[in-house]
Amino acid sequence: MEQYTADGYRVAEPLSEARTTSFRRADEVLAPGKDYRAVLETSKGRIVVDLFQDDAPRTVNNFVFLARHRFYDGVVFHRVLEDFMAQTGDPTGTGRGGPGYTFGDETDNGRRHDGKGVLSMANAGPDTNGSQFFITFTATPWLDGKHTVFGRVLEGEAVLDALQRVDPSRGARVQPDTLERVYILESL
Repeated sequence: MEQYTADGYRVAEPLSEARTTSFRRADEVLAPGKDYRAVLETSKGRIVVDLFQDDAPRTVNNFVFLARHRFYDGVVFHRVLEDFMAQTGDPTGTGRGGPGYTFGDETDNGRRHDGKGVLSMANAGPDTNGSQFFITFTATPWLDGKHTVFGRVLEGEAVLDALQRVDPSRGARVQPDTLERVYILESL
């Protein structure tokens, strides 16, 4: 990673040297009392997000666990819809893949899909979270109570805007952008 620095944070070491894409569950990797951020290196540039570990601890732990195992390396943004959101996190790139397990929702955490840059879990219904997540382009209040909000973009809204639009329901053949790597920042 081209060195990214944030006052009071350090880059957390990977838990795997090679990319790992299948697990039975997410081990506990969050340290008590620490604050977490993520640096999403995409084919269009860098997006930095604040992670809400206090409001969605299970979801943030899952995201940090997968990122530190390099699960997200090279994954495409398989669904990017104008005036809605950009979705990624599926190792198969089809919208149907995941890490090999699911976990429960944390939708009653007080966080809402209240604007651009909200980081939230994609799912196939209640308690079916895995690895897929999305970032909103605008407020999407109809998703409140259905998808767990677990972060917000701090830097990189222009990168989010630049992502190639991909609508799988239309069968259009476009080259999707990639999530090249996710780095986790942990407070000192």
